[in-house]
Amino acid sequence: MLVVFKSKAAGDVMMFGDVAMKLMEIMGKAATEQGIVTVEQLPGAIARLKAAVAQDKTEKPVIDHDERIFEKTPEGGKREYVSLARRAVPLIELLEFSLKEEVPVTWGV
Repeated sequence: MLVVFKSKAAGDVMMFGDVAMKLMEIMGKAATEQGIVTVEQLPGAIARLKAAVAQDKTEKPVIDHDERIFEKTPEGGKREYVSLARRAVPLIELLEFSLKEEVPVTWGV
């Protein structure tokens, strides 16, 4: 499943469902197939994501680009590990653009 985050302030951000749901929870939103981050909720969502990224960077070592690390997928397969920071940055940028333009961010599958 893919989840697409949308805003009139910037281009869409598309993520795998499990990753998007984790980021929704970090933002303080219900991990649902459709939702919204209102303009009033944007500052808090941005702050929570940035705090989670900072914590992740201190807890996880930097991975050498020559070293490949894998993680399990929800379906039981495996994929190359991608840090929370790399996954969250596009969404953080979308939220920041939306805050600047004072428009909400919505998502759906």
